[in-house]
Amino acid sequence: MSKVVLVTGGSRGIGRATAVLAARRGWSVAVGYAGNAAAAEETVAAVEAAGGRAIALRGDVAVEADVLALFDGAEAALGPLTGVVVNAGIVAPASRLADMDLARLRRMFDVNVLGAYLCAREAARRLTAGGSIVFVSSVAAVLGAANEYVDYAGSKGAVDTLTRGLARELGPAGVRVNAVRPGFIETEIHASGGQPDRAQRLGATTPLGRAGTAEEVADAIVWLLGDGASYTTGALIDIAGGR
Repeated sequence: MSKVVLVTGGSRGIGRATAVLAARRGWSVAVGYAGNAAAAEETVAAVEAAGGRAIALRGDVAVEADVLALFDGAEAALGPLTGVVVNAGIVAPASRLADMDLARLRRMFDVNVLGAYLCAREAARRLTAGGSIVFVSSVAAVLGAANEYVDYAGSKGAVDTLTRGLARELGPAGVRVNAVRPGFIETEIHASGGQPDRAQRLGATTPLGRAGTAEEVADAIVWLLGDGASYTTGALIDIAGGR
């Protein structure tokens, strides 16, 4: 069955890999992005080359009006949504909590927590039986990311709790809610936190001895969106090389 999926943070990394893999299934994809229009259009082109329909939609997930516009724009262009990937998120330079200022903390929780809740709320309002929501959390939610990203880790802990609770709310309506928790994955987010080599450097310390790829995470996301995961809800799936 063809599906229509909205992927927030879809212009790069895990979001882009998910969009392209969804297109290989013949699905239509709305690519949400915050500011890099060129990267979003590159993802749209990649989706179309892989066999899917696509549209790029700009919006800040921490702004309610932007979230409403993302969902409205996706449905207007592609039809009723059957899946939503809540992937948009940020990280900041490594720091101890004692050195973090209010502006950093506020933006972290506005994007990673409030943004996730706003997107989840709209998905809950619009998806019908057979629909699926997939959150992109992080294994940091259970490890804590001490001395680096305790704010980021805490924001992803909130996403895990949202996943569990919303799965119970929406289960009776036939809508599934799950999360993936990546570990050290080779994406651009590490560079935005000031450590472009972080995934490769720390990935070598995992039991599997390497960093993961965005495509490996996308495989799990697309499975959760698909009919093969029809009895899976409330799951938190670690994709972290054994960490």
